[in-house]
Amino acid sequence: MSNINNKVKRYIPTKRKLVQLYFALLYNVNVKGFSSGTLYKGESKRFCVPGINCYSCPGAVGACPLGSLQGAYGNGRSTLFYMGGIILLFSIMFGRLICGYACPFGLIQELFYKVKTPKVRKSPVTRILSAVKYFILVFLAVIVPIMYAFKDQAVPGFCKYICPAGTLEGGISLLANKVNNSYFSSLGPLFTWKFALLVSFIVGSVFIFRIFCRFACPLGALYGLFNRFSVFGIKLEKDKCVHCNLCISSCKLDIKHVGDRECISCGECIKLCPTNAISWKGSLFKLPPNEVGEKKETIKTDKKRRIVQIISTVVMLSVLVGAFLYYWNDSPKISKPVIEEQGQEEGAPPYGVEVGNSCNGYSLDLFDASGLKGEKTDPTKYGKVTVINFWGVWCGPCVAELPHFNSLAKEYGDRITVVAIHTDNMFDGAPAFVAEKYSDSPIVFAKDEATELYHTYLECGDAYPVTFVLDSKGVISSKFVSSVTEEELRAAIEKALKE
Repeated sequence: MSNINNKVKRYIPTKRKLVQLYFALLYNVNVKGFSSGTLYKGESKRFCVPGINCYSCPGAVGACPLGSLQGAYGNGRSTLFYMGGIILLFSIMFGRLICGYACPFGLIQELFYKVKTPKVRKSPVTRILSAVKYFILVFLAVIVPIMYAFKDQAVPGFCKYICPAGTLEGGISLLANKVNNSYFSSLGPLFTWKFALLVSFIVGSVFIFRIFCRFACPLGALYGLFNRFSVFGIKLEKDKCVHCNLCISSCKLDIKHVGDRECISCGECIKLCPTNAISWKGSLFKLPPNEVGEKKETIKTDKKRRIVQIISTVVMLSVLVGAFLYYWNDSPKISKPVIEEQGQEEGAPPYGVEVGNSCNGYSLDLFDASGLKGEKTDPTKYGKVTVINFWGVWCGPCVAELPHFNSLAKEYGDRITVVAIHTDNMFDGAPAFVAEKYSDSPIVFAKDEATELYHTYLECGDAYPVTFVLDSKGVISSKFVSSVTEEELRAAIEKALKE
């Protein structure tokens, strides 16, 4: 009978698993995004959630702190201070407690680890490998973005080349929806590499506990540096410790002592300690030792703790349900753009959004380094080869490819016009960005209407960046969904010049 009970307990989620699941749902509470295959772009996307959760996940209602930090290096001092302050706040308050309780990708790894297979236990080798994440933090999350920021614009090195959470939550979640079938044409070697990495981490997590968190997560590395000073987490009272090492030997992570930078504050060691030397930092109601003389006080404290747990559960569930209802009903009012009727030459292709169609025009507001100019432009009426690019300062791939458009606009001169159309979302940062990076650029900078009406009209889905190359008659010669290389763009321009 006891064996049956043990088996049942093994499959019942622990309180920590339920908390992990809760935060995974809360971060991705925009459920209708999964069915529509689009991203949420509301105001809450300006704020970061504590754990790694990809901004490009259809359900995401917040930004990833690590991705936002990498993008902040090239977006002005105030943005960098803002992101640095948020991460510092998370670090000082919680340290790696976030890894143990509030990171969705950590939960995914732990669930795969439950698959019954031989396990790779920790050893001196895994302790050495645990240092790799600090190298990734310094090189890919700091040095690479800063190097690119000095050159053109910060490139989120970790997000671009490694992040398995982004590949799973952002890439695969979007590709799984049939409305995004056009995205497959833009996939290349980089996605293949990242997909292979994701599979490696998932398979590895079956055999090695939290393989990504232990060896490759730069956010965990950063939080770990503050474990010792964090307000909440695990602490060890050295005067009570008898150095039995039961906590260290039972821990699946590469800790040297309780609460060090590898500790994710899961709390498993608290119940194992024979002298009650391990406890929670910042706990409201500490449970006294289970001694005869303190039995009454223990029962009283237990009741208080139970009340707090009930109240906390009700509050958390209320927040989750409230958030679900809010985001379910938060539908931006999108009115169809007013497109002026354009005369069609005899034999000209019909208006549409694919290669070979005539591209219908739209009147857009021009802006420069000082802001809106009070002038309008229609990207289809230049009478020469025109490159239309939809971008935004918040979009890493967008700002990373802008130098291609700038250099080609200079190279081809009056033979082409490049129109870079910024999203309505986060437009306030666009003039300052242009002033800093492209003050002397021949690119024509324009602003899309509220809720990206022109972008919506041209049926770009939720993708950014998107690029159209028009020939001199306004016919779509090439179309790129997602990033485009300078070589691909040059070839598309040459093709349009010949048409």
